[in-house]
Amino acid sequence: MKYIDCKIIFKEIPDEVSLAFNISGCPVKCKNCHSKYLWSDTGIELNWSNIVNSIEANKEVITCVAFMGGDSNPEIINDFAKRIKEVYPYMKIGWYSGRKKIHSVTDLNNFNYIKVGPYIEDNGGLDCPATNQKMYEVNHYTKSGKPELIDITSKFWNND
Repeated sequence: MKYIDCKIIFKEIPDEVSLAFNISGCPVKCKNCHSKYLWSDTGIELNWSNIVNSIEANKEVITCVAFMGGDSNPEIINDFAKRIKEVYPYMKIGWYSGRKKIHSVTDLNNFNYIKVGPYIEDNGGLDCPATNQKMYEVNHYTKSGKPELIDITSKFWNND
């Protein structure tokens, strides 16, 4: 699995300053995608060393690590999220997936935020109330002890 770049973002994960890894090789290829540069399998190999070096260089500023893509390798994303939680227990983890639902190999214990849904132009993106996309916050503190998903998509809507 490869990534094109890694940068600090402010809007994609609500209320977080996130270090985002833009992962290439997207299998979803949404019509009119704003990130077509992530379709081809190009870039730098994403490995544990790249992730740690990037976190260490930015840990005084960031509150979250976000994987933007990775749908072709959900097992690897899940593993990286687990390792980040082990080494940086205070760090939140987010994943932007173009899948229609959360992949079955995903362990919700490894994530704080998960966005699902392909971009469908007629429905708009996360900032549109008609969107098919959903942003979930993972609640780890439930009575059952099992994480639950809370739909926070409306945080993207301008409520002026």
